[in-house]
Amino acid sequence: MKNKLKILIGFCILSIYFFSCNEQSKNGILVKSVAEYNDAVSNAEPGDIIKLANGVWKDAELVFEGKGTEENPIKLTVEEKGKVTLEGASNLQIAGDHLIVEGLVFKNGFTPTNAVISLRKNKDEMANNCRLTECVIDNYNNPERQVQDYWITIYGKNNRIDHNHISGKKNLGVTMIVGLDTKDSRENNHIIEHNYFGLRPTYGNNGGETLRIGTSHHALENSNTLVASNYFDRCNGEHEIISNKSCQNTFKYNTFFECTGTLTMRHGNETMVDGNVFIGNGKPSTGGVRVINEKQTVINNYHFGLTGYRFRGAFVMMNGVPNSPPNRYVPVIDSKVNNNTFINCDHIQLCAGADAERSQPPATSEISENIFYHETKSNLFTVYDDISGIKFENNITSKNIETGITKGFVKSEFELVKNEQGFLVPVSDKFKVEISPNIATKENTGVDWYSKNDETVALNSGETLKVEPGINTLFDVTKNSKPGDILELESGGEYLLTKTAKIIHPLTFKTSGSEKATILFERMMAFEIQNGGSLSLDNIIFDGAKSPDYAGNSVISTSKNSMIENYKLFIDNCEFKDLIVNHSFDVLRVAKGTFADTISIQNSRFKNITGHIAALDKETDDIGAYNVEYLIMKNNTFSDIQGAALRLYRGGTDESTFGPFLEMDHNVADNVGQGKRNKYDASVSLYGVQEIGIKNNIFKDSKALNMHLVVGEPIVQISNNNFYNSQGLTVTGDQKYTVENQWSLNPNFMNTDTYELNADSPLKGKGTDGSDLGAISN
Repeated sequence: MKNKLKILIGFCILSIYFFSCNEQSKNGILVKSVAEYNDAVSNAEPGDIIKLANGVWKDAELVFEGKGTEENPIKLTVEEKGKVTLEGASNLQIAGDHLIVEGLVFKNGFTPTNAVISLRKNKDEMANNCRLTECVIDNYNNPERQVQDYWITIYGKNNRIDHNHISGKKNLGVTMIVGLDTKDSRENNHIIEHNYFGLRPTYGNNGGETLRIGTSHHALENSNTLVASNYFDRCNGEHEIISNKSCQNTFKYNTFFECTGTLTMRHGNETMVDGNVFIGNGKPSTGGVRVINEKQTVINNYHFGLTGYRFRGAFVMMNGVPNSPPNRYVPVIDSKVNNNTFINCDHIQLCAGADAERSQPPATSEISENIFYHETKSNLFTVYDDISGIKFENNITSKNIETGITKGFVKSEFELVKNEQGFLVPVSDKFKVEISPNIATKENTGVDWYSKNDETVALNSGETLKVEPGINTLFDVTKNSKPGDILELESGGEYLLTKTAKIIHPLTFKTSGSEKATILFERMMAFEIQNGGSLSLDNIIFDGAKSPDYAGNSVISTSKNSMIENYKLFIDNCEFKDLIVNHSFDVLRVAKGTFADTISIQNSRFKNITGHIAALDKETDDIGAYNVEYLIMKNNTFSDIQGAALRLYRGGTDESTFGPFLEMDHNVADNVGQGKRNKYDASVSLYGVQEIGIKNNIFKDSKALNMHLVVGEPIVQISNNNFYNSQGLTVTGDQKYTVENQWSLNPNFMNTDTYELNADSPLKGKGTDGSDLGAISN
């Protein structure tokens, strides 16, 4: 009897255990720590589901490995989507077969290794037949801007990366790569589809691609990767949004929204680019497709409002290097560009990059049955070399376009109509433009449980906070402000800072009345722009009378530490005077590892300063890096400046970025750059700047305007400038530039306060815009 009872009890225990296991397998194994997770993974069988418990998993380095089957994969997911985050120093490695990862969110930290998610454990243990879906990587950045890492690295074969949200990469490194460094990762048949690639700000250096397939080392290997129906939203890291560096890849039905760059066939042959949409909306530097190498096919793509030029054109076909090694520029051969549509796109570039090295034009290629329309521009096409190796056939243009190409283009009447998808397409009884229903949209990509709203707070978008004059009242209000706030100073008021005001978010400082408020400061700087900060200054006087007698003072400085966030600086209608307590008192001083989208200095006066106005020259590794993308100096006066009004530097020969962009217009430089400690020996020193527009300026009793021109055919326009008793313009380097109307006339100023010209000045009406040279009174 006792034995029967023991048997019965045992049977009941086994039954309970068996039932429990089935329930556990059916509903998933819920784990609440890394130790529990590791135990679950080590015991996982085909069909098992491992769930991370709700909450924050901090410093969690997870390895998900196992052997599932096609019918019964092993799955890693979360208890509730959107309620599990991996933060701090967390990452994930996937290795094995038939594994699914779903619902993970990486934020508030950065990977401790070279990848956030890697589809391999090491070179011998990779992921095959696996899926990464509905995962999020959001602003998961190393705080050191120039430390490289990747967010998703794909190895092995037959993996699917779909419906993920990947947004906000700001440090060095490609967002997503397909690696071919082992034989088992080639001819991989990966599918990358329906992912949302969110904002990637301009990086200001090489290494800011959003997607790269292969490397130059494996350029002739077949990857066979399909990239389909992904949405690229303002991916602006560098001019290669996608860098194709292997063979036999396909890009279909992707949307590129306001991206400042191109889908680039950098290396590798037999690429298919079919049915993609490129929307520029007139934004600067937006581009389409760039063709290099052999047997490339570009068909059925739609382009709208793209403004980029040179390597960022709406369409670019490059010149190549004769007998080129794979890592340079293989000539375009046997390539086809058919049935594409270009609406209001500014630049079609043929034989781009032609120079002494890239001397071989495209051959045995064709551009046919494409449609080109522009509302206002007629000269879309730029031809840099011999195009006899390109066959042009049955292309259609609007009536106003002049291609300069003798055959293969027909002018036609047609109207533009918005189709049901919202695209403006040409309509005619002779042709029909169709955009695939499979095209990516913001709504059908990424995940539906995670917001795609990654808009930053704009300057002047917050509340107006009145600041009483006094000691540190400005510091106190700054410290308690919110992003976008406007700090309103009292007309004629005096403000003393005994502490540096830290700018940690976008803030505006402005005087409310007609009489400028005055800011004095007793520290080495008045304002320090820190990570996440941007600054706007309007109608304010900055006086150096109270500043300490130290070398290295500045009115505005960036953080000395690397800043992962790009910043903006606007100075308008301000006065900076008597910054003289030492030999190097600058207005703006920046640090290495910081980057400004825009610095705008307008309608302002700078007088009696021992340092520089803006020394933007801290990226001196000569790798193509620089400190600011757009710099505007307009309608300012600079007088008795011992240093330079501007030093702007971009060294190296890398062609992956096209900045900085400089506009200097209607300024006066009077006795600028003459200080003995001015190491630049110039009033303005430009090195490697890629787009230069200097016009309508007056230089009097000043050092030279120096330019050193290198890399990538910089666009240089020097027009209607006057150098009186000054060293004038000096240019070095081997690039072309244009100078028009350079004078050396006595400007005959009415006074040296406003620098208004006397009625009999020879510079009256000499501006390119018909106005006077120099500063113009508001």
